[in-house]
Amino acid sequence: MLNISSSSRREFLQVGALGLGGLTLTDLLRMKAHGATGATSSPKSVIMIYLPGGPSHIDMYDMKPNAPEDFRGDFKPIRTNVPGLDICEHMPLQSQIADKFTIVRGLKFRGKHDPYELLSGYPSARSGEVRANEKWPVLGSVVSRLHADHANAMPPYVNLNDLRLGPESDDPEVPRYLGPAHAPFRPSGPGLANLRLPADISLDRLDERKSLLGRFDHVRRDVDASQGMSAMDPFQREAIRMVTSGEVYKALDLSREDLRVRDRFQGCTSLLLARRLVEAGVSVVTVAQGGVEKVPGAMVQGAWDTHKENFRHMRKILPEYDRAIYTLLTDLYQRGLDQKVAVVIWGEFGRTPRVGTEGRTLGAAYSGGRDHWWEAGFALFAGGGLRMGQVIGETDARAERSKGRPYSPQNVLATLYHVLGINPATAFPDYQGRPVHLLEDREKIKELT
Repeated sequence: MLNISSSSRREFLQVGALGLGGLTLTDLLRMKAHGATGATSSPKSVIMIYLPGGPSHIDMYDMKPNAPEDFRGDFKPIRTNVPGLDICEHMPLQSQIADKFTIVRGLKFRGKHDPYELLSGYPSARSGEVRANEKWPVLGSVVSRLHADHANAMPPYVNLNDLRLGPESDDPEVPRYLGPAHAPFRPSGPGLANLRLPADISLDRLDERKSLLGRFDHVRRDVDASQGMSAMDPFQREAIRMVTSGEVYKALDLSREDLRVRDRFQGCTSLLLARRLVEAGVSVVTVAQGGVEKVPGAMVQGAWDTHKENFRHMRKILPEYDRAIYTLLTDLYQRGLDQKVAVVIWGEFGRTPRVGTEGRTLGAAYSGGRDHWWEAGFALFAGGGLRMGQVIGETDARAERSKGRPYSPQNVLATLYHVLGINPATAFPDYQGRPVHLLEDREKIKELT
């Protein structure tokens, strides 16, 4: 669990430095308000679970038991409680709750080896690289911008662990021309510590500090009146309200959770944190999942990138993943959050239906692996008031390509925007002031809605 009590504290006069180039919480609130568009409020939330590296669709949710052996692989399908939906034998827990999720098969990707296409709908420049001026803002940043004028003690967009495939990769969770105020809040940095009062500051002392802060601001306004410093007070009050309310801190403090629930989420604590955050009012939470967590909040990296020994690796990771997803989804349903919270689980592509395609060129070590495959993948949806208990889309006999017109990440995001009450035709001015729509293909996945 996160060791919140040991986090370092900063002086309260900083009012929550969030580690974004020196911006304070007050700065971010002011910037959010400056960019607000007056979108209508949506009570729903999204948890996006990223499976980094490209999960094998043919070994999980799109099995082909009648295909040749070098396609179907080692695993066998098992029936679920939804007729016609069979899944991998190593996910028996999910087979019991298939009526609580929907699988979209045959998703076609055009991105690179990172999650940027899943977050924005558009491919990155190169794998692990997101160049500045040509890129679109990600889902969470859009929601942050559109909800900027809503009074809420919770940040609208939270990332719980690093989604990069490796330390050398660029951060894919970029607000771009929406501005740095709409980047995700990350509790693994100094932000969490600064959303709680330092131990030696009582509310009485806080009142004294606020008076002192007001006197400092009077001097600063005299100096910087031409730069709009006179508008600072309302944003400082909101920053102080966020700190004193402690809602973010409470949501991330797992000691407040029932011990029996914490025990169920052992090894997947980040998913428990995600549930607590959306329950508390966060609109978008992103988290990477790669089997049992060693340290909550740590980078998962390419856990599903099975170029070598695909089946040995999947035998280990699939039961861990199965338990984590089963635990989250059953918890959401038991709490009555299935109408309020939409969950989407996916990776940046599927994997080559034919086993060992790289072995011909890279040697015997790759003979049991599956390579990257953009032509077909999957997405699992749950909750959000969407239609559950079905299979959408179909691939050919060897899981190589979709039959008919495939859905894409843009269609997935259009569906999530629909859940959140956002029109995907919404446009924002880019760096040159030109209006840019959120998505080019704004068609929802109609079978879900």
